[in-house]
Amino acid sequence: MMNDTKPKLNQIEKLKQLTFLDNLLGFKFLLKWLFICSIVGALSGTASAWFLMALNWATNFREQHLWIIAFLPLSGMLIIFFYEKLNKEASRGNNLIIEEIHQPKKKISFWMAPLIFVGTVATHLFGGSAGREGSAVQMGAALADETNSWLKLKKRDRRILLMCGVSAGFASLFGTPLAATLFALEVFLIGAIVYEAILPCLLAAVVAYWVCNLWDPGHSHYIIQNIPDLNVLNILIAVLAGIVFGLTGRLFANTNHFINNSFKQYIPNVYAQPVVGACMVICFLLIWGDTQYIGLGLDTIENAFHVQQPYYGFIIKILLTAITLGAGFKGGEVTPLFFIGATLGSALSGILPLPIDLLSGMGFVAVFTAAANTPLACILMGIELFGASSAVYIAISCVVAYLFSGHNGIYSSQKIGSAKHPFWIRQSGKNLSTFN
Repeated sequence: MMNDTKPKLNQIEKLKQLTFLDNLLGFKFLLKWLFICSIVGALSGTASAWFLMALNWATNFREQHLWIIAFLPLSGMLIIFFYEKLNKEASRGNNLIIEEIHQPKKKISFWMAPLIFVGTVATHLFGGSAGREGSAVQMGAALADETNSWLKLKKRDRRILLMCGVSAGFASLFGTPLAATLFALEVFLIGAIVYEAILPCLLAAVVAYWVCNLWDPGHSHYIIQNIPDLNVLNILIAVLAGIVFGLTGRLFANTNHFINNSFKQYIPNVYAQPVVGACMVICFLLIWGDTQYIGLGLDTIENAFHVQQPYYGFIIKILLTAITLGAGFKGGEVTPLFFIGATLGSALSGILPLPIDLLSGMGFVAVFTAAANTPLACILMGIELFGASSAVYIAISCVVAYLFSGHNGIYSSQKIGSAKHPFWIRQSGKNLSTFN
């Protein structure tokens, strides 16, 4: 009996030692990334707050002095000039960051942060149609990588650090830390999540969100008040809406790539590209006589939740955004996607028997899902922005849109970790650039 008891006691002691060691390592990991993410979050949160305030000023100034839109061609040339002279590689934007997360090789230049800050503000000031997410993500990643200059992290840790920069930038800009955490985990690898980075990304997102709010730059808020009962008919309608949103996100991504490639192919001079693109935007404004489709379009997004929008509004926004970004102007794609989705959902309320605010909210996040291939992040974003009562409808539209967008997206450097459908299993491991 004594001989049988000793081995059992030894096993229990070893188990206790391993448990203590695991807890110690976990505590060390927590403290390490809490320190790092506090720095990254503070830098990104402050940068995003200043960026949001600068964008608000640029939008207000433009709307009060519409003559400034005449200088859009000149601003485009200056943006290209500074990127060419200071850091040409930074012009690749989010795709450069995604590639560095896949295979960390070269430090992201600090110049990416000020260049994208000034370039995006200039784009909005002079009347381009663009977003802001790409700018915040690029600033966050560039600032995060700059901290590595003195932290000297290992290659695997630097990869996590870049993801923290992405989550911090996203969280502070949109005020959605949970969605930002999942966005950073989902965006570089379709259909897969790297869980080793979940704690650092969450810490960076929360700190950045908190720091940004200290500056009180003002985040957009939307309300969905009318939530119908969940029944078979409403589920089918939500699925149908998700298909439309998915195909629209796919259309946006393909249009962006087509116009960008067309500019490069037919206008090889990089300084002529923004001039031609700017003239196209200005001609539209002169003919249309309305500025609601340029800039961020936040007022139109908010209005879409209450007033049915025209069926052609989302198409105009797709074209103007594709021309603006394809011509070399700076900014993100996400806010235009919000605009496209919200106005499309609002327009669909005249056909589909669901409340206008619910359809607008579903479109808001589902079109983004389809174009960015980040369904879980977008579902959480919908819950953070609109409340949990609409969660099931939001989830249905996002997941269906994700499937029907196919292996397409706005980020050509994304890799397919897990195919969206068994029929596409052979596409696993490939970049989206293969299909764009």
